[in-house]
Amino acid sequence: MEARMTGRDGGADIGPIGNSPVVILVRPQMAENIGTTARAMANGGLFHLRLVAPRDGWPLERAWRAASGADRILDAATVHETVDDAVADLHHVLATCPRPRHIVKTVLTARGGAAELRQMSSRGLRTGLMFGPERAGLDNEDMARADALIRYPLNPAFMSLNLAQAVMIMAYEWWMAEDTTPPRTLMTNETHVATKGELDNFMRNLVGQLDECGFLRNEQKRPGMVRNLRHFFTRGEVTEQELRTLHGVVTELARGRKARGTGGEG
Repeated sequence: MEARMTGRDGGADIGPIGNSPVVILVRPQMAENIGTTARAMANGGLFHLRLVAPRDGWPLERAWRAASGADRILDAATVHETVDDAVADLHHVLATCPRPRHIVKTVLTARGGAAELRQMSSRGLRTGLMFGPERAGLDNEDMARADALIRYPLNPAFMSLNLAQAVMIMAYEWWMAEDTTPPRTLMTNETHVATKGELDNFMRNLVGQLDECGFLRNEQKRPGMVRNLRHFFTRGEVTEQELRTLHGVVTELARGRKARGTGGEG
């Protein structure tokens, strides 16, 4: 096996994260799909990969080339002759099922499945996610080994996924089930959201210049116009850097007006 197939050439420094589910690929057909599956797993913090009767044998160099640095997942992958052998040490297994079958079994969404796996993993139980071959998916015998099925609620007019995409959905939901990233943030880089004091300072500058040039000459409308300007700048999270830029704009406009001799009511 070449060095790049062992992970020693420096693939991503990844490893198991907690008691995460085992991903079981049943009779996978293409090395590239195994590699891209490893890549999807790494994105969602999954590490353990088991291959059941891969069509072209194992290892396959093309899988490492397709893994985009998720080499260590492929290095640690194990090969099994049967589904029974692949799940023998697990306590709970979910199987993806893309099309209806004549089976009486609990069916979960990807999100529901991830929540169930998280709950079981927190109790110290070993869990698994089983995916079928690219063309036909899992057969009834395979699904009989699963405790529940997962079906993705996608567009019913087009539900076609490749193997790595199917794994990516579950890896994402597994990760997001305990992710604490705020749903919305403002990226401010080297500046910060302006304080009320900084905003008041800018408003004094702006209103002063507007008074001087005569824009606010209508005394009856002036309070409402000033309030509208303040609402404009408080509607979003204006940053200190943006206020400094606006200060410069106001100053330059005033300087240009005075240079032309058009200050005041002119």
